[in-house]
Amino acid sequence: MLQPKKTKYRRQQKGRMKGNAQRGNQLAFGSFGIKTLEECWITGRQIEAARQAVTRHMKREGQIWIRVFPDKPITKKPAEVRMGKGKGAPEGFVAPVTPGRILIEIEGVSFETAKEALRLGAQKLPVTTKFVVRHDYVEI
Repeated sequence: MLQPKKTKYRRQQKGRMKGNAQRGNQLAFGSFGIKTLEECWITGRQIEAARQAVTRHMKREGQIWIRVFPDKPITKKPAEVRMGKGKGAPEGFVAPVTPGRILIEIEGVSFETAKEALRLGAQKLPVTTKFVVRHDYVEI
């Protein structure tokens, strides 16, 4: 499961995810990718599940890039605990994503394979996504 090796602080405030992605919103490495259309917290488990689905469909050919990393700690209090008494214990890590963020990029496979692989990967994620292709991509 993806998580940082070390963090400066164990707990972090929730924050707000308003507006569109200002960075990480263009294809940088591969020819195909999936782009988010809404804001959400994506957990390390969800990212890993999507990665496995994409890799399996590509039959381990081509290359894959994961463009998000879960580095925001999420806390949770135990069940049936009264209000107050401080913040809960860290539960896991999430990656906050906003609309327009590229999540996964792939290269080295055909258009049809890429489209199906990324569709299968997108099913594992809690956001609606869009398949994107590099503007200068030419089918060989």
